[in-house]
Amino acid sequence: MKTTFLKTFIALLISNYAIGQNMDKYNSFIQKADSLYNLNDFKNTAVAYQNAFDANEGKAMPVDRYNAACVFALTGDSKKAFYHLMYSAENPKIKYSNYGHLTTDPDLKSLHKSKQWHKLLKKVQANKDEIEKNFDKPLIAILENVYDEDQKYRKQIEEVEKKYGRDSDEMKKHWELINKKDSINLITVQKILDEKGWLAPNVIGNKGNSTFFLVIQHSPLEFQEKYLPMMREAVKNGNANGSSLALLEDRVAIRTGGKQIYGSQIGRDPETGIFYVMPLEDPENVDVRRKAVGLGTISEYISHWNLTWDVEKHIEASKKLENK
Repeated sequence: MKTTFLKTFIALLISNYAIGQNMDKYNSFIQKADSLYNLNDFKNTAVAYQNAFDANEGKAMPVDRYNAACVFALTGDSKKAFYHLMYSAENPKIKYSNYGHLTTDPDLKSLHKSKQWHKLLKKVQANKDEIEKNFDKPLIAILENVYDEDQKYRKQIEEVEKKYGRDSDEMKKHWELINKKDSINLITVQKILDEKGWLAPNVIGNKGNSTFFLVIQHSPLEFQEKYLPMMREAVKNGNANGSSLALLEDRVAIRTGGKQIYGSQIGRDPETGIFYVMPLEDPENVDVRRKAVGLGTISEYISHWNLTWDVEKHIEASKKLENK
């Protein structure tokens, strides 16, 4: 169903598709659909997606169309599944082209024997070929390797911590390895940025473009401050993701002693191991700012750390943290 790149894709296009008088209702139904999907209640998930689209006059975010198609396929409604998939593939503003994800997504397995499936694959492949015709493929290969090196060892953090403990020697060695990889990746990415600038997805693909952000996000403060203006300009020109910029803005703000704007930075009490949202500017209106850059609600975001959003408690906790 969902992937990081689909989320990135929608964040880049949000200004084109967040149209209609009923976006609040739309978003409410989409959140309900996400929750039901996680509970494997596909029948009611399909209903929630349909309600979302109906509430927004048939308009939908590309990522939601794709996810709805997956759910319709799971419930046996191939007609609706193909409608949303073909819409995304044939719409000139979307031109869905993620052939690899489409062909390996298990949610869509029931569609594979249909003649429409082969028609869909042909169209998506054509979109992919068109988008990639001007790609700098040697550079993409370099950046994909950097991306994999950035993420590979971070994905192992939870496993190492569970096995050996948060303060174990093994955990410390694992972070040393991550930091070493980050230093090597930074040298590679810094050279590209300094020579070519913040290249757009139509040159290095979405994954390559995301690699720039990840490496800078994981770099020392001096490099974050150096490339932050470049990323701001890239977002203005449509060459970078606004939601990613929000995360970098927050990280720099926190690391320079300020307060974050979008609530993306999560701290962890060294004594208790409990996570918390780091100090936040104007916490009452954080969701307004998050929505403006294509981010979901803070409640949804912090739930990944088993946290519940409470504005009053956050303000109180932040004051105690500042006093320390």
